[in-house]
Amino acid sequence: MAETLQKDEFNKKIYNRINNLITDYKLIEEGDKIAIALSGGKDSVLTLYALNEFQNKLDFDLVAISVDEGIKGYRQDGITSAIDNALKLGVPLIQKSFKQEENFDLDDIYTNFKSACIPCGVFRRNILNKTAYDWGADKIATGHNLDDEIQSFLMSFSRGDNVKFSKFGPKLNRIHPKLVPRIKPLWNTPEKEVGMWGVLNGIEIHFAECPYSNLSLRAKIKEFLNLAEDENPGVKEKVMESFKKDLDFDSPVPIVLNECELCGEPTSGKICKACEIIDLLK
Repeated sequence: MAETLQKDEFNKKIYNRINNLITDYKLIEEGDKIAIALSGGKDSVLTLYALNEFQNKLDFDLVAISVDEGIKGYRQDGITSAIDNALKLGVPLIQKSFKQEENFDLDDIYTNFKSACIPCGVFRRNILNKTAYDWGADKIATGHNLDDEIQSFLMSFSRGDNVKFSKFGPKLNRIHPKLVPRIKPLWNTPEKEVGMWGVLNGIEIHFAECPYSNLSLRAKIKEFLNLAEDENPGVKEKVMESFKKDLDFDSPVPIVLNECELCGEPTSGKICKACEIIDLLK
């Protein structure tokens, strides 16, 4: 009984926080078509459950999109989790893959780059956006949690990339007709609590870390923040509060996008990153 009560109280706490964020920032509006980027990991699965539950409060359409990057011994478990959880909740799932869309797996090309995260991020975002746009989505909901957000903030800060600051915050505006804006329902939810939610509720989740992720700058910053949090509990929350005070989400840095001369997708240059990489591989 005590364990059930603990689970119920925790679920209420985590769902209330997500629901309040959606309401306060108007992440979802009546009649919206929302596409969820569903990898099968803990963050995207919680986003799926939370938005499915939020449909009881607001009338909007929901679809999930999974992208198989082609990482042997890793990705299939995530795809299985995505399929099972979408089926359990009755949410339609659109399945895409690097192989299907680009005719290669990430495993085939990653050695051409300093980090596998470079081509992975480019093609995953590209496929996700095109799929959501073709479905007619008004927004793409991602599973970015509080930890992800402050990691991204510090990565951009360390690189002096001020333009990237426009991508922070729980809701991004539409800056190009073909670019579906993102929303982040878990924006102020700590990663630790996302994991606790999955375990407490016995949800089938793919918990494994990507085998390529340990080589990235994000992995190093994540380790630094986790150590800082262990020694000084509350550090992550303070970083987020500082971040919220310093950035004006209502007046982001203006960005002008063109359409790629080769594929027509939105890009800040003449040729999009996906086409640049494909040309490089050729």
